[in-house]
Amino acid sequence: MRALGLDLGSKRIGVAISDSRGSVATPIEVVKRVGDRKREHQMIAGLVAEWEAEIVVVGMPYNLDGSMGIAAKLCKSEAKALREVLAVPVVTYDERLTTVTAERSLKEQHMNADARRQVIDKVAASVILQAWLDSGMPNG
Repeated sequence: MRALGLDLGSKRIGVAISDSRGSVATPIEVVKRVGDRKREHQMIAGLVAEWEAEIVVVGMPYNLDGSMGIAAKLCKSEAKALREVLAVPVVTYDERLTTVTAERSLKEQHMNADARRQVIDKVAASVILQAWLDSGMPNG
């Protein structure tokens, strides 16, 4: 099953895709927020179609104690809106510490801060998606 992973940020949306067997996640692009949620969701729908994704996994930024802060509530609301637009299921997955993991990985590759900023969102999306794949693809 091919899955599309999303790291929803306030300025950018990181996007990753899995292989057709649903075993490996790869970062593919960053969608810049344009201030028009409907247009942004249409861009995501285009990526779902282009990559023939069968499911979309949205990272949920829960607080470390598991509670829902402002960011998680915004992501939950946006995931609900995506469900209304996309022709495939949309599930959420706990993304606590994924940006930290992505940042650490990029630093280990000796990327400078500017280069990391260019890719961190899509790498975070691939970390979220890979964690979801590795956990047995729960239905969020």
